Parts: sequence; structure tokens; C-alpha cells
Amino acid sequence: MMSYELISISQIFSLNLHVRAKLRGSGELKETLARDKPRVSIGMPVFNGEKYLEEALDSILAQTYTDFELIISDNASTDHTQQICRAYAAMDSCIRYYRNERNLGAPRNFNRVFELSLGEYFKWAAYDDVLAPEYLQKCIGVLDKDPSIVLCHSKTGRIDEHGALVGTYDHNMRIDSPKPHKRFGDLISKHNPCWPLMGVVRTSTLNMTPLIGNYAGADKNLLAEIGLLGRIYEIPEYLFFRRDHPQAYTRKRCESTRFTRSTMAWWTNTSWINFTHWKNCSEFFRSVRRVPLKWSERRLCYEQIFRWFIIEGWRLIGGDVEIYFLRRSSLGRKLASAVKLILRRAVISIIEKTFQEKL
Repeated sequence: MMSYELISISQIFSLNLHVRAKLRGSGELKETLARDKPRVSIGMPVFNGEKYLEEALDSILAQTYTDFELIISDNASTDHTQQICRAYAAMDSCIRYYRNERNLGAPRNFNRVFELSLGEYFKWAAYDDVLAPEYLQKCIGVLDKDPSIVLCHSKTGRIDEHGALVGTYDHNMRIDSPKPHKRFGDLISKHNPCWPLMGVVRTSTLNMTPLIGNYAGADKNLLAEIGLLGRIYEIPEYLFFRRDHPQAYTRKRCESTRFTRSTMAWWTNTSWINFTHWKNCSEFFRSVRRVPLKWSERRLCYEQIFRWFIIEGWRLIGGDVEIYFLRRSSLGRKLASAVKLILRRAVISIIEKTFQEKL
């Protein structure tokens, strides 16, 4: 098999486009899509995605696993997204295209494609990412064999705006652990890149969650709750390629140490815009209460939240208060500096030592 590092991303999925064309010609694809429910639903929320949209759609239509529907929800795009989507929908009957009359905001649009889905399994797809042809087939194979696995993804490659493979995203999270508290503890940490959320998940599992909330970082909260509900398996091959380009949300977020107005507008217009990490923390507790767990596991999950607070959460939550409240006055800025100094030198160091000794 050809190495993904030696060929372009466009070559990877174009190698298999002829498979779907042959199926369409033989009538097998038509018979598959004529069923009441496809096994897999792929939901693509999009807003002004004309630059990379066709490449993403081609990679989905090139999948070796063909029993899927593709639901596109256009969030009132102002570029040529609508024309591109309608052209593809006219060519392939597995595509269902919807256009919102007004922009609903990204979280609601993400949730909308799931609400419109029919499949036993579901996958979110971004307009600028690319899948290897065997991605779906391998993920479905894993989920079919092991009911304890609720979400399956693959290793993630990083491509640039031209589709060239420029790196990888690797992690050492224990998301496949049989212990819910270990999965949860790693998924709420700052080391969680959230790419597994773009994997194939059981629809029954997603139905047990509140989906993506309208607050910053809600994707991380959702993935952490999915991790409480079951194991997450990562296929040890690079079959998913995330595009890193100047317009990408993650690029804009990582270039700034604060949530800018435009970044926050992607998520919400509510009051939580000023206290994002407080909201994330409160949702961690709600997830642990909401998911059916043994009392011993629930207690260990609460310990993981406190561990998160000691290691990184207190800085994030304190930053919310400092940025949006204390920094508005000179007295507040002085008070913030004093409080951080006391916490860093005394209280936090003591708690950290106690917690590490306990572990």
C-alpha cells in the first residue's frame, strides 16, 4: 500500500473515487441508499467554506464504505458554498443539503446536522478536513466488533492550505482505558486536542448527551462526557487529516491568549462569554452527575476535576475573573497580582504536594 507521506492528499482519495462510480453504475449504491436508514450519517456544518469544500466532499464520496448519508447544513453562507453543495447533491443522492435562512451560530449548526441524521452511527465532518478512503470502513469495523467502544477515530495528520502533509497530532491520553475516571481525567486536561470528536460515534451515545453547548470549549466538555459513557478507540493509522490554514478557528484561537470578540461570536452571545472556564468546570460536574456510574467511579471522577483545578483550572478560572472583572480598575489589577502571588506561593503549592502524595 502506498505511504500517505509519499503522495498528496488529493491523490489519496482520488484513487478510490472510481469505486463509488462503479457502484453507482451497477445499481448497488442506489439499492443501499434506498434503505429506510443508512448505517452511517455524516454531518457537515459549513459557513463560507468554498475554498476547501470540494476537496472535503470528494474525500467523503471516495470512501470504500458506501452505506452512508451526507447531511450538509449551510449556515447562511455568503460565498459560493451554496452553489457547490447543490451541484454535489445533484450528482449524488446520498447528499442532503439544507440552508439556514440566517446564521444560527456554529454550535447550533453542528447540533442541527445530528438532529437531521438517521444512521446508527454518526460522524461530524469539517468543510476543510480530509479523510483517507478506508477511514469509515475501519472505524465501523471496530465499532461493530466491540460494543464497549462508543467512539472510533484514527490518528490525525496535519495538512496545510495546499493539502500537503506537514505534520501529525499525537497524544498519550488514556481514552481506551476500561476505567471511566482515567478517560475523563485525560479528556478534561489541556492536552486534549478534541480531534476524536470528529470520529465515528454511536448515535445512541450522542443521544445521551446535551450535544455541543453554546459556550466556548463545549466540544471538550462533550468529548469528556462521551468518554464517561464508554471507551474511545484510536486506529493506529493516519486516516484523518486536519487542515491548518489561516482561516481555521483553531489557528485564530491559538494565536491569541484571549478569546477575541470574533472567536467568541463563533460560540455564543450569552453572558458566559466572559466566564468561559467557569462554565467548562461546572459542566464537568454536571457530566459526572448525569452519566450512570458506580459510586466509586463517580467519586474518582470528582477527584479528577479537583486534580484538573489544581494543575491548570485555577489559572484559567482566575484568568476569567482577572480579564473581565478585576482589570477594569487600577485597584482590581493590583488586587489580582497580589492574589495570584499568594495562590502560587502558598495555597496552590501546598495542595499540589498533598495531591501528588495521594497519587
